[in-house]
Amino acid sequence: MKSFMSRAALTGLLLGASMLATAATPAPKGAEVFIVSPADGATVPQEFKVRFGVKNIALAPAGDPTKNTGHHHLLIDVDDLPAEGAPIPTDANHMHFGKAQTEATIRLAPGKHTLQLILGDSGHMPFDPSIVSEKITVNVK
Repeated sequence: MKSFMSRAALTGLLLGASMLATAATPAPKGAEVFIVSPADGATVPQEFKVRFGVKNIALAPAGDPTKNTGHHHLLIDVDDLPAEGAPIPTDANHMHFGKAQTEATIRLAPGKHTLQLILGDSGHMPFDPSIVSEKITVNVK
């Protein structure tokens, strides 16, 4: 009986933790994210600076639980937004700026590329609803 109770308690803890892990942070009312530069359709060198902007939300480093804050993630050549209820991936197409950076110098291969921002909460999760910028296209020389 003691073993059963221990397993039941452990199962309850794991279930509760998994439910918390997938609970999306509500997006602040009117929150927006946008790419300040480069402009949509711009021709840029292989290495260039991307500047990020926000409205009606503050920036805070990843891990900071302050209400109504988030941090930037730059999506490069991404067709589908990251899944709700799951952390934003970390790979060459999903750049994390967990120190609340407002700009980054990136390097891309020559050709046409798309850029889009998505804000993540303290745990790198998309807000509910997701706070995303318009997608822009840049032409890399």
